[in-house]
Amino acid sequence: EAFEGCALKRTARNTVFARGERAARVMLVGEAPGRDEDERGEPFAGQSGRLLDQMFAAIGIERDQAYIAHMLNWRPPGNRAPTQDEIAQCLPFIERHIALKKPDILVLAGELGARALLRSDTAITRLRGRWVDYVLRDAEGNPTSTSIKALPVFSPRYLLARPVEKRLAWQDML
Repeated sequence: EAFEGCALKRTARNTVFARGERAARVMLVGEAPGRDEDERGEPFAGQSGRLLDQMFAAIGIERDQAYIAHMLNWRPPGNRAPTQDEIAQCLPFIERHIALKKPDILVLAGELGARALLRSDTAITRLRGRWVDYVLRDAEGNPTSTSIKALPVFSPRYLLARPVEKRLAWQDML
């Protein structure tokens, strides 16, 4: 809350941090909050949140059995894509968040988070559905010797805009 190093905080209504069970084995990291998330101060609110809840329920994970956060804690104005500077400013926070949480499984929902956290230039269409190792970082941002199994998937927002891709998302979640 006290961080003032990202201009997005000044244009957002709320800081969007996390929701779900802190002891959950699964952690999902989404991209950036949208309008619904910004209004409620909760990740994956509104239509994208309902779709995410349905996706998890289909594989036996109830709403509060997963721990859910975003790459950025503030909504970019007008739901625009975050800039590379904004991503760089927020990346250490989500990396530390993941390191403190230490989930058994990390789901990276959307291209922005998958590419930034995995240090990859590969598009989500090529990353999705393949298990990768996410290397934890220490408090200074240096890679550690510990990794977490991570699964990049399409974001619910993407799936709402392109319903035909839901079949691929279903395969990924299974």
